[in-house]
Amino acid sequence: MSRPLPAAVLWDMDGTLIDSEPYWIAAEEELADIHGGSWSKEQALQCVGNSLVVSAGILQQAGVDLPVDEIVEELLDRVVARTVEHVPWRPGAQELFHALADAGVPCALVTASYARFAAVVAEASQGALTVVVPGDAVTHGKPDPECFLTAARLLNVPPEACVAIEDSRPGIAAAMASGARTLGVECMLPIPVMPGLSRARSLSAISLDDVCRIAAGEVLDR
Repeated sequence: MSRPLPAAVLWDMDGTLIDSEPYWIAAEEELADIHGGSWSKEQALQCVGNSLVVSAGILQQAGVDLPVDEIVEELLDRVVARTVEHVPWRPGAQELFHALADAGVPCALVTASYARFAAVVAEASQGALTVVVPGDAVTHGKPDPECFLTAARLLNVPPEACVAIEDSRPGIAAAMASGARTLGVECMLPIPVMPGLSRARSLSAISLDDVCRIAAGEVLDR
């Protein structure tokens, strides 16, 4: 007997759907260099999964003498331009979200990145990502669950019936706090072992059936 489908799948973007973290790090390094600051791997890792406002504050501490909103726009300009040229899909991402769409499972893009960046990726999904909740559409960014709760509300489904897919610790915390079954997929940082958290080294290891198993309450470790 086939397993029931999840009500929806809520996708993180940076590091989960697309390998954009190198784009962000390059943009951060460029901005720090222009303003005579310095940028380390450790500082870059502090930004992973956090809101752009948090990242802007870290850049200010690194010597970028601009207001937070200007830093955010400068970063977005650089990253959006690179993504328009080439969307760096993570291995297995397109195959999985198209399999979900073909099965009739609605998918939402739930990201700390802003709307003008998320729109590029949503458009490139060819209709698989039907709802977008960007970081500039919520009051509280990850690790607060507001973004995932908003996506579930827009899809008119209970968050507990959804599967959320994330790569960062703030994102995983937000997804789990929303009540969604959560899959952590490794990107720049290892995924910690946590009660109730499924893990995978790559989306290539996750099938539609695996997503259904997670939705049903199984905890997978791939």
